[in-house]
Amino acid sequence: MCKIYRIGIDAGGTKVAYGLFDKEGNLLDRVQHPSDLEADGPAFADQILDTVHTMMDRHSLKKEDLAGIGICMPSYILFDTGYIYLTSSLPKIRDFAMKAYLEERLPGVKIVLDNDSNGAALAEYRKGAGRGLCHMVYVAVSTGIGSGIIIDGKLFRGSYGWAGESGHMLATPDEGVLCGCRNRGCFMSYASGRYVPKHLKMRMLQGKESSMQLIENLSCEDLLQAYQENDELAIEMVESMAHYLAVCLYNCYMLLNINVFVFGGGLTNFGEALFGRVRKEFDKYDQIPLPVEFRFAELKKDFGIIGAAELVIE
Repeated sequence: MCKIYRIGIDAGGTKVAYGLFDKEGNLLDRVQHPSDLEADGPAFADQILDTVHTMMDRHSLKKEDLAGIGICMPSYILFDTGYIYLTSSLPKIRDFAMKAYLEERLPGVKIVLDNDSNGAALAEYRKGAGRGLCHMVYVAVSTGIGSGIIIDGKLFRGSYGWAGESGHMLATPDEGVLCGCRNRGCFMSYASGRYVPKHLKMRMLQGKESSMQLIENLSCEDLLQAYQENDELAIEMVESMAHYLAVCLYNCYMLLNINVFVFGGGLTNFGEALFGRVRKEFDKYDQIPLPVEFRFAELKKDFGIIGAAELVIE
């Protein structure tokens, strides 16, 4: 049998996950490894190739058995050619023709490379919280912040391929923490898992007391725990995150007039503590008395590999 299997790869700033799917979309195998933050484009692609070959060997698959490989990354990707211009959470992967590099080493195998939020949006639209909708905006709130936009049942990529980079819209231009997008003051630099710990450390260095002061490698998990213990700095930071997320969402709503937002990613673990505040902030700015829905993603940890695999049959 030929062209039966698909491989979906979700390559993020924390981990790279791989899923092997059959023709019906059943997940047959799943592996992951930590992301190598020091790897440049070719090194990162070579690691992906090694893992793909290992997975294929384990299931006695040949290239002819693959309908294709979908790869999602937190990158500015020229979709038509699979050229990566910039990857904010993997800063050494830039100016790299990744699709061509992989196709040269896997001749005859269909390779689809897209932004990770686009893949997640497609997965949730087809198999998760967006089923039955005509339009939706998927919002990734995790190591980074990004969006995938579904309009009339199709992914909207824009002119080059990176429509939906809402996290890199500017909240305070030229002010604040420098993001991997090479700008200061984007929404991601204020409210994402990568940059919130930097803001916490800066506040503590400025003299703000907190139970988090002795934590060496501070994370958003530590922030959530401190918040639950009524730490004053943690409460202030969650309020700040909610403010910037709400402004980002409101701007997206004003631009697109899409009234369903689906949230996914690790920071959804904050639940009502964060998103209840986001809802109140959003409603404060929204002056039109028409419904806007906030939903949480349904596909949990596998949404990335599912979305990547779905790209192959988009």
